[in-house]
Amino acid sequence: MLACGDLPFDYLEYLVSRLDVPVLYVLGNHDPSLTPPDVTWASPIRSEPPASAGPQGCTNIEGRLVDVRGLRIAGLGGSIRYKQGPNQYSQAQMGWRALKLEFRIRLKRVRAGRKLDVLVTHAPPYGMADAKDSAHVGFVSILRLVQSFQPVLVVHGHVHPYGRVLPERHVRSTRIVNVVPSRLIEI
Repeated sequence: MLACGDLPFDYLEYLVSRLDVPVLYVLGNHDPSLTPPDVTWASPIRSEPPASAGPQGCTNIEGRLVDVRGLRIAGLGGSIRYKQGPNQYSQAQMGWRALKLEFRIRLKRVRAGRKLDVLVTHAPPYGMADAKDSAHVGFVSILRLVQSFQPVLVVHGHVHPYGRVLPERHVRSTRIVNVVPSRLIEI
């Protein structure tokens, strides 16, 4: 099961315990930051709770490439920065994050002729969503990853079609699917 962000952690924990399948996730712009705050100059008396470790029993694939049941799956969470809050990035910041992921993918040995099978993101690749507002147009760097590695499938969230099922998009042979609110996809 793949989770594209903005899902409550207790819901993901419920799913992993009930379905007994691996749950891989990335963070969305409404999720809390999993990065511990810098307390170098803070008072020794804690004024805020520590950062969450994420949903128990689930695997955070932020910026990682993992092999699960014969598939190579990579993840990049977050959205375009449009207000204050965690897990939001400029195009340039996401570009650096995508470049680090690209190096990880290129360094991992090729199995079965593919370097990447599935890319899980929160925001869509640039231009692959119906949204025209700046918060939902997507990241250029994600589109570049799709063009470079041509995974079989890209799943994303972030764009909420409110009662409509958005059509699949394609970049060459790659299927791009908005999974909001949920989708069952065969590969």
